[in-house]
Amino acid sequence: MSPSFVVRVAEDPADREACFAVRKEVFVGEQGVPQDIEYDTYDADAVHVLAVRDDGVPLGTGRLLYGEAAAAKTDGDLTVGSLGRLAVTREARGLGIGAAMVRALEEAARARGLAAVDLHAQTHAIGFYERLGYVAYGPEFADAGMPHRAMRHSL
Repeated sequence: MSPSFVVRVAEDPADREACFAVRKEVFVGEQGVPQDIEYDTYDADAVHVLAVRDDGVPLGTGRLLYGEAAAAKTDGDLTVGSLGRLAVTREARGLGIGAAMVRALEEAARARGLAAVDLHAQTHAIGFYERLGYVAYGPEFADAGMPHRAMRHSL
């Protein structure tokens, strides 16, 4: 039996800290992303979501940038949000948590009147995002030393 979980917007400081802890475990610990580039000034105003197991253990996180914060990632299009920092802990992968968090971030984007969401997918994750309706565009590029592609999903 797989553990049940909930995905919620991380509004209080404890939830935000849990989001950062998951990102540190996955991106810094597993993938070797330098800690000084994992956290940025966008974290302060982004919408963060947190997936937690019924007993409160954090399982995943992601964030949505919108407005001016997203403009650099969306070619200046203020109707498009930027989904990013999607991470699921190793032991929780394959349970549908990533898809649930993407849907929660899309709901947050819709609530802010956005028409689409962009993201920069690690190339190994392109199939995951395609199954959720995202379409890759543009050339492959390196981000934190890993190959990525830009993807977009209309809301």
